[in-house]
Amino acid sequence: MACSATDLAPLLSATVNSTEAATYLCSQFTGISNQLSDTTYAVNNTYLLFSAYLVFAMQLGFAMLCAGSVRAKNTMNIMLTNVLDAAAGGISYYLFGYAFAFGAPSNGFIGRHFFGLNDFPSPDGDYSLFLFQWAFAIAAAGITSGSIAERTQFVAYLIYSSFLTGFVYPVVSHWFWSGDGWGNPAKTSNHLLFGSGAIDFAGSGVVHMVGGIAGLWGALIEGPRIGRFDHNGRSVALRGHSASLVVLGTFMLWFGWYGFNPGSFQMILKSYGGDKAYYGQWTAVGRTAVTTTLAGSTAALTTLFGKRLLSGHWNVIDVCNGLLGGFAAITAGCSVVEPWAAIVCGFVAAWVLIGCNALANKLHYDDPLEAAQLHGGCGMWGLLFTGLFAKETYVNEAYPNKPGRPYGLFMGGGGKLLAAQIIEILVIIGWVSATMGPLFYGLHKLKLLRISSEDEMAGMDMTRHGGFAYAYQDDDDASGKPSIMMKKVDNHANETTPDRKSQAIGV
Repeated sequence: MACSATDLAPLLSATVNSTEAATYLCSQFTGISNQLSDTTYAVNNTYLLFSAYLVFAMQLGFAMLCAGSVRAKNTMNIMLTNVLDAAAGGISYYLFGYAFAFGAPSNGFIGRHFFGLNDFPSPDGDYSLFLFQWAFAIAAAGITSGSIAERTQFVAYLIYSSFLTGFVYPVVSHWFWSGDGWGNPAKTSNHLLFGSGAIDFAGSGVVHMVGGIAGLWGALIEGPRIGRFDHNGRSVALRGHSASLVVLGTFMLWFGWYGFNPGSFQMILKSYGGDKAYYGQWTAVGRTAVTTTLAGSTAALTTLFGKRLLSGHWNVIDVCNGLLGGFAAITAGCSVVEPWAAIVCGFVAAWVLIGCNALANKLHYDDPLEAAQLHGGCGMWGLLFTGLFAKETYVNEAYPNKPGRPYGLFMGGGGKLLAAQIIEILVIIGWVSATMGPLFYGLHKLKLLRISSEDEMAGMDMTRHGGFAYAYQDDDDASGKPSIMMKKVDNHANETTPDRKSQAIGV
C-alpha cells in the first residue's frame, strides 16, 4: 500500500489545510501497511520456526528407531551418537555449513558468506531459516549413523558427522536449493539445468541420498558385523532388541515429516491470485501434507503384504521401514504431484526397498537400519518419480516466474525435467562418494573406524560407555551380582536367530 500527500491534496481542496489532512491520512495508511507487512513476516517466520521444531523432533524419532534396531548391548552407544549428531552438527553448521549452503551472493558451486552467521540476518535469510536448515543437515547425519551402527568407534562418529554437516551436505544443498545454485529450479535466469533445474522440494536427493550414500560407503569399508553372515555366506538375522522403540521412532518420524515436507515452502501467507480467494500457498501446504501421508501409508501396506508373500510373516519392523521408504521417496515431489500420484510413489518405493534389501543380502552388505537401501534407494526413486509425475500447475506455483518450464514426462511435460533429475542423482552419488568414501577409508587405515572384535562381541555399552543402557538391579543391592534378568538380556543381546545360532558360533 502506497500513499502520497501530493496525490491526495487536490481531492481535499475544499477542506481547510488540505495538505495537512492528506499527510495525516497517508500516515495512517502507511502505518496500516507496515503492520500488515510486519504481520506477514511474523506469520511466515512463525510457520518456518514451527516447521523447524517438527524437523528437529525427528531426531528423537531417529534415536528411538536406532535404539530399537540394535541389540541391547549397544543401546547406550547408538543413543549417544544421535545426541552428538545434533550437537556436533549444530556447531559445524553454524561455523561453516550454512555459509557454504546459502552464503549469497556466490557462485553455482559453493556459498561464501555468513560464516558464523556474520552479517546476519539479511534480506536472504533470518535466524528461523538457519534453524530450519540445520535441522535438515543433522537429519542427513542421523541417516548415516544407522548404517554403521554396532561396530564403529565413537571418535569416527564425531569426525564424519562434523564433516558431513559442515561441508558435504551444504555443498549439495547449495547446488539445488540456494538462489545461486546451478541446479536450483527456483532460478529464473537462462542458466538452468535443461531449462528446468532439478526439483527436489524437500530433499529426497539432497538429504536422503546424501545420508544414504555416505552410510553405504561407511558400511562397505567397515564390513559386516560379526555373525551377520555365516561361514557358508548365508544371511543371519541380528535382530534389534525392541520393536516397541522402532514403532515409537517411526511415529515420531511420521510426525516430524509434516515439518520436513510442508515446511519446505518456508512461508504460508502467500496468495496465488486468480478468482479463488480461498486458494493460495496454504492450500499447497495442505496438499503436500496429504501426498506425504498417502505415499507413506501406501508403502507401509505394500510392504506388509509383499513381505507376507515373501517370508510368510506379518512383520512390524518391515512395515515401519516400508513406511519410511515411502516418505523418503515422496519428499522430492510432494509439492508438485497429485495425491493419486503419491500412491503410485509409495507403492513403487516399497518394492524398491524390498529389492535393495535382497541385493544387499546377496552382496553381503550389512546395514542394521537398512538406511542406505531406504534413504538412498527410495530417495533415488523419489527423484525419478518427480520427473515423471510433476504436474504443470503445481510446478508453476512452487517455482513461479518462468513460463513454459518443463514438468513431468507422464503428465505431458517432455523429458527435460526427468533428465535434470537423473543429473542430480549422478552428481550426488559422485560428490558423496568422492568426499565421504576417502574419509571413511582414511579413518579405517588410521584404525579409527571399527572397534575391536572383543569389544564388538561384548557390546560397546559395557566396553566403551561404562555400562548397559538398562539397569536390572536396584542401586541399593549390596551383593553387586547381576540379576537373572540381566544375564538373560545379556545373552539375548549376543544371540542370533535360533536356526542360525549354531552356524554363527566362532564367526
